[in-house]
Amino acid sequence: MFVDSHAHIDGEEYDADRDEVVERAREAGVRAILNVGTGDPRSGAFERAVSVAERYENVFASVGVHPHDAKLFDEEAAARLKLLARESSSVIAWGEIGLDYHYDNSPRDVQREVFRLQLRIARELELPVIIHSREADEDTVSILREEMECAKRRGIMHCFGGGREMADAVIELGFMVSFAGNVTFKKAEDLRDAARRIPLEMLLAETDCPFLTPVPFRGRRNEPARVREVTECLAGLRGLTTEEMGRITTENFSRFFCLELKV
Repeated sequence: MFVDSHAHIDGEEYDADRDEVVERAREAGVRAILNVGTGDPRSGAFERAVSVAERYENVFASVGVHPHDAKLFDEEAAARLKLLARESSSVIAWGEIGLDYHYDNSPRDVQREVFRLQLRIARELELPVIIHSREADEDTVSILREEMECAKRRGIMHCFGGGREMADAVIELGFMVSFAGNVTFKKAEDLRDAARRIPLEMLLAETDCPFLTPVPFRGRRNEPARVREVTECLAGLRGLTTEEMGRITTENFSRFFCLELKV
């Protein structure tokens, strides 16, 4: 059994065959999918993400403005997303939120401000957070330490790509750490070293589909069924079977979100 702890199956890439994608995941043993909404908060993107989650059993949703779109976050966006989170039982997390200093699609000072604001919203709603951090290790950890000290729920470092210091810091903060298909890439030895360091009880697997398709499927559209390859890679790094690692990451996801997954 497997869990895809971070996917984007509401995207237009799946409009033609979404039912089949979900069914292939089920046939591959994927017990749950966390569908993470992204996009312009004024566009209906988050309503669509929640709608997709509500359509399928064991598909859940997360809402929150990505750092790329931080410049679009305002009081109206906050109110709309808070309403979605409160009204839909499918919404189990807030995110993905955080910092992205690679593309800088939003100014860095705006990213930091909006990151803090959304962490506070998540605390208010008592939802765990899904964190995106790219080339922003120091600022991400600093803000999390300041804003999450009194939070009842922690979060997940999605598609972990930080260094050793960041790995140690987020573990100390009580965050789960999730690895995506890039951990299977030939030149990703640093990521594999990080995956060896994470305590097993804090480890998750994801696809981040349609992105980061794992080896040996690179070059094709990614989908939740491919979380098996990510899990297989993690298992090999820890001297476990794929089935053992699948059970561990599934149990970690279920425990973290307080879910009883339907088989």
